[in-house]
Amino acid sequence: MAASITSANLNQNTGVEQQKVIIQNDCGEKLVGLLHETGSKEIVIVCHGFQGTKEYSMMEELSFALEKQGISAFRFDFSGNGESEGLFEFGNYRKEVEDLHAVVKHFNAANRVVSAIIGHSKGGNAVVLYASLHHDVPTVVNLSGRYQMDRGIEDRLGKDYLERVKKDGFIDIKSHTGEVLFRVTEESLMERLNTNMHEAGLKIDPNCRVLSVHGSADEVIPVEDASEFAKIIPNHELRIIEGANHVYSNHRDKLVPVVVDFIKANRL
Repeated sequence: MAASITSANLNQNTGVEQQKVIIQNDCGEKLVGLLHETGSKEIVIVCHGFQGTKEYSMMEELSFALEKQGISAFRFDFSGNGESEGLFEFGNYRKEVEDLHAVVKHFNAANRVVSAIIGHSKGGNAVVLYASLHHDVPTVVNLSGRYQMDRGIEDRLGKDYLERVKKDGFIDIKSHTGEVLFRVTEESLMERLNTNMHEAGLKIDPNCRVLSVHGSADEVIPVEDASEFAKIIPNHELRIIEGANHVYSNHRDKLVPVVVDFIKANRL
């Protein structure tokens, strides 16, 4: 698993070094991430959501909070996002799981222990799917992940999206100025619709500790989705943050301690 460290910066507040690390996935694409290196053997991987990046403020805040507890954290861009190589795709759930697997394998090969994986929104789906396929990470944190995968598509693609994508083979998502932001292919749409989070939840190792956090006022993914995860994942804790929206805009002070405390309580 090829990897390189290209630069490093010191956090003046904590004395912890941030290193830009490049890891190659199984497709030969370079995944770019930032390692908050505290010197701990354990490391926590932090995953962004749809059209997000490692630079998103929530990813930063979680990584810095872990850093303050002496826990190394690594936040990275999935392929096709941010600084990482590859083509951006609407679906790509399995590809993102394999990107995450490449990152886990890289740190395991470096004699590190990946003690937890955290994902927000689509990243929440990635970490749950990962835990259903690879039983090598003992703690999983799902922040506002989607359970009902057929919901929310019409809001993004418009009415009759299935008919349109089957007719044309794709749907272009445009900005208010008419610029094409990304293309949704029939294949990527069907991948999302065929992703079964119920089945995935049932396949998670009973020894794997899973935390699902959701805002009660989530305007993107209904809070009820978190309760569905709680019903099927055996070793599960559910935390609802009252009044919080999808990105916890005014509730980061509630979100971050919940996540960090859960990870600390389940340290190896």
